[in-house]
Amino acid sequence: MPVITSIEDLRQLARKRVPRMFYDYADSGSWSESTYRANEDDFHRLLLRQRVAVNLEHRSTRTRMVGQDVAMPVAIAPTGLAGMQHADGEILAARAARAFGIPFTLSTMSICSIEDVAAATHNHPFWFQLYVMRDRTFIERLMERAAQAGCPVLVLTLDLQIIGQRHKDLKNGLSAPPRLTLRNLANMMTRPRWCAGMLRTSRRNFGNVMGHAKGVDTMHSLAAWTAEQFDPTLNWDDVAWIRRKWGGKLILKGIQEVEDARLAVDSGADALIVSNHGGRQLDGAPSSIAALPEIVDAVASYIEVHMDGGIRSGQDVLKAVALGAKGTYIGRSMLYGLGAMGESGVTQALRIIQRELDLTMAFCGCTDIARVDRAIVRPVRRYGDVD
Repeated sequence: MPVITSIEDLRQLARKRVPRMFYDYADSGSWSESTYRANEDDFHRLLLRQRVAVNLEHRSTRTRMVGQDVAMPVAIAPTGLAGMQHADGEILAARAARAFGIPFTLSTMSICSIEDVAAATHNHPFWFQLYVMRDRTFIERLMERAAQAGCPVLVLTLDLQIIGQRHKDLKNGLSAPPRLTLRNLANMMTRPRWCAGMLRTSRRNFGNVMGHAKGVDTMHSLAAWTAEQFDPTLNWDDVAWIRRKWGGKLILKGIQEVEDARLAVDSGADALIVSNHGGRQLDGAPSSIAALPEIVDAVASYIEVHMDGGIRSGQDVLKAVALGAKGTYIGRSMLYGLGAMGESGVTQALRIIQRELDLTMAFCGCTDIARVDRAIVRPVRRYGDVD
């Protein structure tokens, strides 16, 4: 077993253990993937200010996200098909998050259902992410199921009215469960751990949809339903309707511009997530960390601002918090751990991020994550920059 010291180590291991189509699904963006790359690269453009001779005892990464105590300002992001990175993936990730003391967010397009995760975590509260479908009756029922499972927070994704083109998914023929073509079978045969896990579980399709959406009870009907259900008519009136229907906390995901951030405030949401969907939708959009400061300056006094996209270390978490984020989300970093080693891999990813966060806080002279501000970061000066 290799020594794991970073999220990159987990990524490399996941690449060896997860079938190509599912690894590529997690580790790719749309079109040229420029925004996907920028999400990571722009974190590296921020330098940290090192301080010395500061009493560094009694450091704490603990804080709160939408009123919930968290071990660090990190939640697990909603990620579709997590149960195809590793058998029962959503259950394993939810257990790891519960034990670590951070929120887990279940995707509408998960393999394990709301009820599966609730039962496996002994009804420990987790968050639920909602996509708006054309079938509003199905959406209402999804919200009811989430409420019945005790989910205190609904994360409403606004930037997937239509699905961006991801070249790797098209070339790989992505599907859940995977189509048993010669190419796919040959690739899966080189991933015996993954195959063994999938043979032991019955969860191999979209658990929140199959048997719950009208007329969806076979793989053929599921594929047809999914292809036509994402709703391009989604608008702020729909957000208001969901706000009225949902009795818990509401977070709006996919905000990139100040104008939309102000509309999020007007909607009555409890928080917003600065996000470009991991670079999987509009290629050429700004990175999340680049978009964050302007949105914080405009609306942070009215609404809690979170961010996701490109976080691969505790240093990235600290930089996002320094620029005003009250919480961050990890999707790929969690999936790398899940694909590499299941539940223990997710736990390892969280430990890596928290340790890096704690050490970097110390080097910057900070002992309390809640007191971190922009004073600890400065942008990289590049050739040609002027004052």
